[in-house]
Amino acid sequence: MGKGGWLGTQIVGMVAVAVFAQAAIRSLFDHSATQLWGAFDWVPGEWGGRLIVFLLLAAVGVVLAGWAHDRGKQVSR
Repeated sequence: MGKGGWLGTQIVGMVAVAVFAQAAIRSLFDHSATQLWGAFDWVPGEWGGRLIVFLLLAAVGVVLAGWAHDRGKQVSR
């Protein structure tokens, strides 16, 4: 994959961090609100389950963005 592909992957990871971290933080302040248009209402465990899923997906975004950043630097050398 070229430098542009890794850049795109890094952007996807950063967007995932922004979306899921915001959903997790908003969920902390309003437990009864539906986050992300109800797309994760199927998660078992109600508020706690959804919070865990949001935090895990934000962490996956961080790892994906960091990995793509490192790979992109290796390609440009």
